[in-house]
Amino acid sequence: MTMVRNTRQRQAVLQALRTTRTHPDAAWIHQEVRLELPSISLGTVYRTLDALVRDGVAVTIERAGQATRYDFRRDDHHHHAVCRTCGAIFDIEVQDLPSLPSATLPGGFQISDVRLEVHGVCVTCRNKLNS
Repeated sequence: MTMVRNTRQRQAVLQALRTTRTHPDAAWIHQEVRLELPSISLGTVYRTLDALVRDGVAVTIERAGQATRYDFRRDDHHHHAVCRTCGAIFDIEVQDLPSLPSATLPGGFQISDVRLEVHGVCVTCRNKLNS
């Protein structure tokens, strides 16, 4: 864990991330934080998000060709469903994950975290396709 000062900027970025369930990108977080701290730069938001990820407070959700999205790491162990059509990301709860056979892991590899991501088409996109 990095030792980062608990600045107003860090608190504002953390609050913006903590209070949304939309899995925002840095630009959205920047826009939200500027309501409280008008002079905060996008670079400061990116550096703060990087520190939050390093500290394990947030996780990234990365999609090829799209902006990195961020998710506040809550105490609940949730995972994500991603719509292949519109790119929306939804939280899902999985009670029991299937165990991974140790034969599929490199020798001596220790699992520290598991993130499950399922892909499909959300109901909104499915309804548009069927209309």
